[in-house]
Amino acid sequence: MQSKKPYSNLLFTLLALFLTYSYQVCSQNSQLVTTEEFIYDTAPFPSCHASTMADTPEGLIAAWFGGTHENNPDVEIWTSRKINGKWTPPVAVANGIQHKNKRYPTWNPVLYQVPGGPLMLFYKVGIDVPRWWGMVTVSHDHGKTWSAPTRLPEDIYGPIKNKPVLLKNGTLICPSSTEDNGWRLQMELTTDFGKTWEVVKLKYRFNVIQASVLTHADGSLQVLCRTRESNLAESWSYDNGKTWTDLQLTSLPNPNSGTDAVTLKDGTHVLIYNHTKSGRSPLNVAVSKDGKTWKALHTLESNPGEYSYPAVIESNDGKTYFTYTWKRQKIKHVVMDLNKMDYSKLKTIENGVWPN
Repeated sequence: MQSKKPYSNLLFTLLALFLTYSYQVCSQNSQLVTTEEFIYDTAPFPSCHASTMADTPEGLIAAWFGGTHENNPDVEIWTSRKINGKWTPPVAVANGIQHKNKRYPTWNPVLYQVPGGPLMLFYKVGIDVPRWWGMVTVSHDHGKTWSAPTRLPEDIYGPIKNKPVLLKNGTLICPSSTEDNGWRLQMELTTDFGKTWEVVKLKYRFNVIQASVLTHADGSLQVLCRTRESNLAESWSYDNGKTWTDLQLTSLPNPNSGTDAVTLKDGTHVLIYNHTKSGRSPLNVAVSKDGKTWKALHTLESNPGEYSYPAVIESNDGKTYFTYTWKRQKIKHVVMDLNKMDYSKLKTIENGVWPN
């Protein structure tokens, strides 16, 4: 009778090779993380949410809303700048005070650095989301001081959660949405950084808000959006955001939570999101070359808790910066050096399943 030992040795060898490969991939992805920190240890507010970032000529700045809890009238917009490798203490830069007898909460700040110009801070004010309105303030000293805030024109809310994208034709496209009559997506276009606006509404098919904009080498645009349908939705534009294809659900899951995405200078698309259909953990990073096939890069958080409302940008140093809400208690900051990423070794996300 022939011995089964050679087959056992073969299985052992194959298993060892698989584990070695998996370890190398996981190790590679973990080593891409160069910084992992909280923006602050203590703050004059107990709760925070909805962070945003911009890279100014003097370095990184982050903003978020903080107060007693979301929707409380004391919620303000706070900022912190990273100077000489350290974050400055949080500073309140905007609030919802109307007069001495009335105050509203603030919501969802979005930072945008105008190339060669001021730093813009968009945010919302209102008693609740369906009734909020858009505000903007600017800084000419990289976030140290801010102008008196102004209200955006009626029906213009500014970028609702995720950063604007400047197109090659000079149009700044702000992904926006409304929630006063169902969840509806709209793009707000400006060619003069907010002096004049054009609103482009996407066809209403299902509940969708909070888009992020990706740019492709052929000039097309893609948005990825939060939904109530348990999956991310997407739409495409081939005329610089003037018209959009019908919204379609992707295979990527979404637990009715905010996401963000960015197209890097080398054309790689980076998506940070909760890869689950319920809850706000885990928090994952996926990458794609075409915006259609996504590969699993890294899991930032996997423990129980809320890790949500992320932001992602590519900095002037070529690295990729992330911030996100950490248990509603702090804002976490992570930096990854994706120049060292080996895209060919990453596993494809198939049928919405994050690979082990």
